[in-house]
Amino acid sequence: MTEHVERSEPEAVAAPVTAVITPADAADAARLVAFGLQPKLQPARDQEYAELLRRHREDPPFARLADAVAAGLGLVVLEVSPRAGMAVTAAEDSVFAVRMGDYARRTSADSGDRFLHGLAHLCVAAMAFPRPEDLADDGYIGRVTVNGVDAFVRQACRRLEERADEQGLNTDPATDAPGLEAAWRIWVRRSATGATKDARRLAGSTTGIVGKAAAFLTDSGFLQRTGDDNGGTYRTTARYQLQVRDTAGSAAMAELLELGIVPVTDGTASLLPAEDTEDLELVADAGLPFHS
Repeated sequence: MTEHVERSEPEAVAAPVTAVITPADAADAARLVAFGLQPKLQPARDQEYAELLRRHREDPPFARLADAVAAGLGLVVLEVSPRAGMAVTAAEDSVFAVRMGDYARRTSADSGDRFLHGLAHLCVAAMAFPRPEDLADDGYIGRVTVNGVDAFVRQACRRLEERADEQGLNTDPATDAPGLEAAWRIWVRRSATGATKDARRLAGSTTGIVGKAAAFLTDSGFLQRTGDDNGGTYRTTARYQLQVRDTAGSAAMAELLELGIVPVTDGTASLLPAEDTEDLELVADAGLPFHS
């Protein structure tokens, strides 16, 4: 008698379930990126924005889709959170990138001013987050004033001048070819405020240049204006902190640090006032945020 043995068919291995991306999902992802490109928009004040941020946090496939949409537009996602919203920054080749040359030309045709505008932006960032621990602390809010930034640059220019004298460097470089080593010569030659007939500061003055930088950062959602004292007072936003973190290692910031304008510290005192400032041209009521 032959024993009958039942053979069962091997169990089929279940295929992994792949989330189906619908046109509606793509539209929502693009909508979230569009919200991120409106830097002044706060998630707490827009229900749809807040809901899309929640979905990004809780739905990984949707998060990957939104990040891919941003990448396709040449955007780098810095953070996605209720605190900062969808914070993005433009890559160099992005259509959303702002060129310093274009930015400076909106105010002046002088090619030398491009350097001054770039320096103003770097120094605003340095004064907003003067210590490494400030930049690392999500709860830190930096505060700057237009006159304070100008006074800070002029103080740094004094130190650069002293260094140039000690090293016997050229004391009269061509004004149309400003290198970083000539920063102090260009900035200090420019009037701090100037004046128009109706008492407005000149756009080409150094406080005018810093004021333009602050206004641009405010329009971009990086700063919030809090008053008119000291040429204009501002506080930082979460987006600006993320932006400065992202650029802190850039060549421009590294070059600025090498100049000694922004001391690299261990988180202790920084941006200390110079010992001798009697002949230093400071703006009245500069409001320097020195740390003791």
